Amino acid sequence: MRLGLALFVTIPLLAQTLAQQAAQQTAPPTAPAAADASSASPTPSTEPWITGTVDFGFRFTSVGGSNDVYRSVVNLGQGPRLLGLDFTIVDPKKRLFDRLDVRANNWGGDPYNTLHVNASKRGIYDFNFDYRDIAYFSLLPSFADPLLGTGIVLDEDSYFARRRMSDFQLDLFPGHRIIPYLAYGRDSGEGTGITTFESDVNQYPVADHTFDKTDNYRGGVRLEFNRFHATLEQGGTTLRDDQQAYDSTVNYGNNYQQQYFGQTLDLTNLAQAYGIRGDSIYTKVLFTANPFSWVDVSGQFLYSRPETNVNYTQFDTGNLVLQQSILFYTAEQALGFAAGKQPHTTGSLGFELRPLKRVRVLQTWMTDRMHTSAAGLVTDMILGQFFAAPATSSPLASLLVMNYNQEQTDVLLEVTHKLTLRGGYRYVWGDAETGNMLIAGPGQESSELRQQVGIAGINFRASQKLTANVDFEDASSSHAYFLTSLYNYQKMRARARYQLVSTLALQASFSLLNNQNPAAGSNYDFLSRQNSLSATWTPSKRVSIVSEYTRSTLRSNIGYLEPEFLSPVTSLYRDNAHNASALVDLALPGYAKLTPRLAFGGSLFISSGSRPTTFYQPLARLSLPLHKGVVWKSEYRYYGYDEAFYQYEGFRAHLLQTGLAISR
Repeated sequence: MRLGLALFVTIPLLAQTLAQQAAQQTAPPTAPAAADASSASPTPSTEPWITGTVDFGFRFTSVGGSNDVYRSVVNLGQGPRLLGLDFTIVDPKKRLFDRLDVRANNWGGDPYNTLHVNASKRGIYDFNFDYRDIAYFSLLPSFADPLLGTGIVLDEDSYFARRRMSDFQLDLFPGHRIIPYLAYGRDSGEGTGITTFESDVNQYPVADHTFDKTDNYRGGVRLEFNRFHATLEQGGTTLRDDQQAYDSTVNYGNNYQQQYFGQTLDLTNLAQAYGIRGDSIYTKVLFTANPFSWVDVSGQFLYSRPETNVNYTQFDTGNLVLQQSILFYTAEQALGFAAGKQPHTTGSLGFELRPLKRVRVLQTWMTDRMHTSAAGLVTDMILGQFFAAPATSSPLASLLVMNYNQEQTDVLLEVTHKLTLRGGYRYVWGDAETGNMLIAGPGQESSELRQQVGIAGINFRASQKLTANVDFEDASSSHAYFLTSLYNYQKMRARARYQLVSTLALQASFSLLNNQNPAAGSNYDFLSRQNSLSATWTPSKRVSIVSEYTRSTLRSNIGYLEPEFLSPVTSLYRDNAHNASALVDLALPGYAKLTPRLAFGGSLFISSGSRPTTFYQPLARLSLPLHKGVVWKSEYRYYGYDEAFYQYEGFRAHLLQTGLAISR
C-alpha cells in the first residue's frame, strides 16, 4: 500500500519535471522566466486547514423559592458561557499530526464541563485526552434533618463538592497487528458540607471538609490478528482520602431540648480527622478468538491487590456522657490506625456455537473472589472535671471473604427470517463470611447465595415497518446476602416499533419488576411497572414533532426493627408518576438562502404517593442565521418544582440564554 502511494505521488512529479525540462530545451530565450514564475505559484488548495464551530453566549437567571433546592436539582447559574467548541485542524504537511480534533462544552461556570482532544498521525500514534469537571451540590432541607420539627432547617448530610476526572491514552502504531499503549487517569474531589459527630445519646451536626484522589497508571499491548484479538495490561493505582470535621461553637446537638439525668449535653469544641492512604497493582487480560467459522470464544481475567492504611485522630470537649455507665465527662481524645489488604480475582469465559444455520448457543461463566483482612488499634482517653480515666486500647481485627459465581446458557433459534426465539438458564451461587468487623463490632456472620433464573425472549420482525421483542426472567432463590436483594423475582421488558406511514413512527415499551423476599421479620415486597409511548412525526421538511409519555408505578413494603425500642414496624413507600415531553421543530421562511428555526415544547413530571412532586420545564429555542457561518441562538427555559408535603422546598426559575454560533 505504501509503495502504491509513493508511486501515485512520484509519477506525476516526475512527469511534471520532465515536461519542464523539455520546455526549457525548446522554448525561446524568454520562456524560462515565465516557466519559473508559473512553477513558483502553484494552485492553492481549496481545503481549509481548520474547520469548526464556536458557540458562546450569556445566561440570565431569576430564581424564586428555595435556592438550595434549585441548586441541588438544576444548578445552572448566570453569566457568560462557552456553550460549545468543536474544531478540526488538518496539517497538509503532516508534521506533528495529520489531524487534531478538539471538543469542549459548558465552560464558564456550569456544573458539568467537558473537554476532549484527539491527535493522530496515521500509522504512528493516536492520542486521546478527556477531562470532566462536575460540581455536586446537595442541600435538601427535609433530608437527614431531625431538627426540622422544631423549625431548624439544616440538612445534616449536605455537601458541595467538585469532581475532576482526567484520562490520557497514547496508542502507538495504530492499524498494525501489535499496538502498545500507555495511559494515565486521575479522579479527584474536594468539598465542604455538614456531617454528624456521634456521641452516645446525642448527635451533633458539624462542618466537614473532604478531599480524595486516585491516580491510575497503566500500560499494555493489543494484539490484532485475523482470528485472534488480545489485550495484555499491567497497572497500578494510588489512593488518598482525607476528611476533617470541626466545630468551635456551643452545639447542643439533635436532643438539645431534652436533659439527660438533669444535665444538658453539649459540644463546645471538636477536631476530628482521618486519612487513608492506599495503593494497588493489577493485571488484566482480555481475548476474543474465532478459531472456526462456527465458534467464537472470549474471556477476561483481572487480578488486583489493593492495600490501605488508615490514621484517625479525635479531640472533643463539652458536657458529654457515656450511656453504659452514665459517666459525664468534659473532654475526650482518641487515636487509631488500621491496615488492610484485599486480593481480588475476577474471571469470565464464554463462547458462541453455531452448530446449525439457524441455531446459536451462548455459554458464559464468571467468578468474582474477594478476600479482605484488616487489623487496627484504637486508643481512647476520657477526662472529667474531677477525674482522668486511664486510656483504653482496643485491638481490632476484621475479615471478609466473598465469592460470587454465575453460569448462563442461552439458545437462540431463528424459526424464520422474521421470528427468533430465545431460551436460557442462569445459575448464581456464592458464599460470604465475616470475622470481627471494625465498625459493626465483635461477632462472626456467614451467608450463602443460591439463585436459579429462567430466561425467555422473542424477536419478531413482521416487516420493515413493524418490529417487536419481549424479554422475560423468572427467578427463585433459597439464600441471598441482603434483604433487599433480588430474591424471587419476575422481570419483563417489551418493546415495539411501528412505521405507520413514511412520516410517522410510533414506539411503545413496557417494563415490570416484581420482587419478593419472604424472610421472617422483613417480608420484602417490591413492584415496579413502567409504560411508555413515543411518536416521531415529520409531516414536511420544515416541520418535525417528537413526543413521549411514560406512566410508572412503584410499591415497596419491608419490615424492620425500630432503632429506639427494637419493635417491629413496616416501611411503606408508594409512587405513581406521569412523565411527558414534547418538542416541535419548525423551519421558518428563509431569506438570502438562510433558514431560521424555531423549536418549542417541554417536559413535565407529576407524581402522587409517599412524596407527591410536580416538576415542569417548558422551553423555546430560536435559531436565526445572520450570515453564512454566523447564527444567533436564544433559548428560554422555565423550571417549576413543588412538593405537597414540603412546600418550603419548592422553587421557580426563569432562564434566558442568548449568544452566537460561529462556524467555518
